[in-house]
Amino acid sequence: MIGRLILSYPETARRVGSLLILTFVVATLYALGVSPAWMGHLLPSSAEWVKANPGIGRLVSALLIALILAANWKALRQLSRRQQIVAVWLELFALLMLFFYSFDLSFAFIAKKIGFLISQGVVTTLYISAISIVIATIIALAGAIAKLSSNGVIYGLATFYTSLFRGLPLLMQIYIIYLGLPQVGYVIGAVPAGILALSLCYGAYMTEIFRAGIQSINRGQTEGATALGLSPAQTMMLVILPQAMRVIIPPTGNQFIAMLKDSSLVSVVGVWEIMYLARTQGQTEFRHIEMLITASMIYWILSIGLEFAQSRIEERFGRFNAR
Repeated sequence: MIGRLILSYPETARRVGSLLILTFVVATLYALGVSPAWMGHLLPSSAEWVKANPGIGRLVSALLIALILAANWKALRQLSRRQQIVAVWLELFALLMLFFYSFDLSFAFIAKKIGFLISQGVVTTLYISAISIVIATIIALAGAIAKLSSNGVIYGLATFYTSLFRGLPLLMQIYIIYLGLPQVGYVIGAVPAGILALSLCYGAYMTEIFRAGIQSINRGQTEGATALGLSPAQTMMLVILPQAMRVIIPPTGNQFIAMLKDSSLVSVVGVWEIMYLARTQGQTEFRHIEMLITASMIYWILSIGLEFAQSRIEERFGRFNAR
């Protein structure tokens, strides 16, 4: 009988099956310890019944959530692709804000501190990150060319550098540079130490990205440039690199975003960047979670800005290489 119904109404059977699977998943999550007490708040008359039958309450809660999710999915399917993307972002952002709201945050404290967090912390973070990105890019280009060199000494230096700085944790590099250099007579400030550590660490990772991008270009391009009388430097700058940027830019953009977030590690040496200020300002009134959440949202906004810039640069290089 059930088999005939499934064969007669395959679309209905698929929807019911999907709803049952979704209900099972949500019920499993509830079985791990999520309380169905929200039903008592939603339906006050059912509060005592939920307390008396927690197992059934969880199942009913799971079914209701599954129905809501299914209805939401159905509604999203009616929108265009761009509208779906916007709607999903808005819904997930609203859920994230509700999650933060459940922490009983002091928004007055956040409003009082956020100005200083932006004017001091964001400026310092962007300053450190921007300089580190420029230096790391220069190091990466030099390192990639060195790793492609036939000179054994140059190749050995490049491989030792990338192996060392990719093998040590960034936090350890910051400590070694900030505390180690004074041991050999060179005292370095906290900000320069952070910039140097970030530059050397990410320069090592980006060296491999640049090397892979350069090697992705057909050797015929180099031979053609040589036949036209271009020097090796001119060939690299005018022929190879512009084409290699299509391969280099996407992973390099990811490295820039990672560097922006890892700049928070320089707080361990007392740099007044976002994370340092979030910790110290939160300690004044024991409002740590407020400041940490605020700092997290600031990092996210900055990362979105970098993602947008990366996509624009990729489009520009895509049009340039298409000519």
